[in-house]
Amino acid sequence: MSSAIEVKNLQYEYHDGTKALRGISFNIAEGECVGVIGPNGAGKSTLLLHLNGILPAASKVDQSVKVMGQEITNESRGIIHQMVGLLFQNPDDQLFCPTVFEDVAFGPQQFGKSPEDINQIVFDALEHVGLAGYEHRSPHHLSGGEKQRVCLAGVLACKPKVLVLDEPTKDLDPRGKRELKSLLQSIPSTKIIASHDLELIVELCPRTIVLDKGELIADGFTVDLLRNGELMLTHGLEIPHCLRHLHPHN
Repeated sequence: MSSAIEVKNLQYEYHDGTKALRGISFNIAEGECVGVIGPNGAGKSTLLLHLNGILPAASKVDQSVKVMGQEITNESRGIIHQMVGLLFQNPDDQLFCPTVFEDVAFGPQQFGKSPEDINQIVFDALEHVGLAGYEHRSPHHLSGGEKQRVCLAGVLACKPKVLVLDEPTKDLDPRGKRELKSLLQSIPSTKIIASHDLELIVELCPRTIVLDKGELIADGFTVDLLRNGELMLTHGLEIPHCLRHLHPHN
């Protein structure tokens, strides 16, 4: 199986000298759904922002990030943005147009789609996320769950090969979480999900990467890692409720 994401020795330091990533390396195969967990300040969001080129391209010759075999550089960012769709933590950071239609259409417009194609793309994306008929609604008058689904529709409208999600259930009520989980399960793309919602990670991600203080601490089967009490406690996490009474052979 070919790699969707290849990260080699990724390092990143913010302007104030904070080392956010310290030599991170991993591969993710096409079609995998991988969780990224860790305490606040672990480097999760910083890592995700490297996966579609939002943060600067690697300046050191011994580190790289590749998407579908294409290395992220200043020259390749346009191609990478089409291949990797990123869902931000806060929907209000991603919604900036007067109507839902315009928000969902923005990406395809940037990629040169015709008006006729855009109409169909927007219709299909909104139908996929359960918001058919919302085209003329104002995004900022929607509920938190609806805003998140509009953002997801905007990402899906670009038909990315890789979907990267940063705290997708943040501020959602239980119904919103259930609906989003169901939506994500219906999307066949490669998915990388960073979240403090460990129940979500258990349900959606067979594999999990644990980060702490910018370092990759563990990478393996989700159930094995998340029911390891010592590992969870050491890195500011807790065993999720759904695994507390799991039989070892289940």
